[in-house]
Amino acid sequence: MTAPTMETNLVSYQGRYAGSVSRLAAYAIDFPVTIAVFYVVLAVISFFAQVVTGNPIHWNKANILVGIVFVAWHLFYMGYSWAASGRTFGMATLGICVVRADGTIVDSRHAFLRALAFPLGILTLGLGFLGILVQREHRALYDLIAGTAVVYAWDARAARLRFLARQAEFGVPAIPAPTEAGPSAGSAPTEAGPSAGSAQAAAAPEGAQTSTGSS
Repeated sequence: MTAPTMETNLVSYQGRYAGSVSRLAAYAIDFPVTIAVFYVVLAVISFFAQVVTGNPIHWNKANILVGIVFVAWHLFYMGYSWAASGRTFGMATLGICVVRADGTIVDSRHAFLRALAFPLGILTLGLGFLGILVQREHRALYDLIAGTAVVYAWDARAARLRFLARQAEFGVPAIPAPTEAGPSAGSAPTEAGPSAGSAQAAAAPEGAQTSTGSS
């Protein structure tokens, strides 16, 4: 018996290009995270400085030096995260990741190049982000410069096993997927879902996302 149709829906976005909503939501998570970590580090530095010198340190948010350090930290956070795992905390939460334009795993050079080019999206008054909305592969200006793309990276096998486990738990009967015409009348229908392969192939871009979905 073939896998249920609903199971196919759970995993069908793996490897597809992530759209604007997903990437924007991921960045909306990452930005406050980097701010929180930054101010925690400043508080720790102030505490130890006061212990050693006896004088408290007050950080002025309007100080341009503090702003430059924060921007450097923010870019490092993104570049290091992409180099280490292909995704930031926000991207992992949304199930998306950065890959090379050909679908292979992003390396450190391309990851940090993408981070350095990221401010161009803002410096161009937002024009650098237009590619996410209008381009087939949803690649921003910094993606084109770094040779990267953002795809959905949900674990298809894990999603399938979770679905089957829930189905068995609640005793829901399996719904056969529609059969497709094969080379011969007696051929058996194949199981729905992605074929077994390497994780790299599973993460390779398969095509443009049909709905707008943005880092």
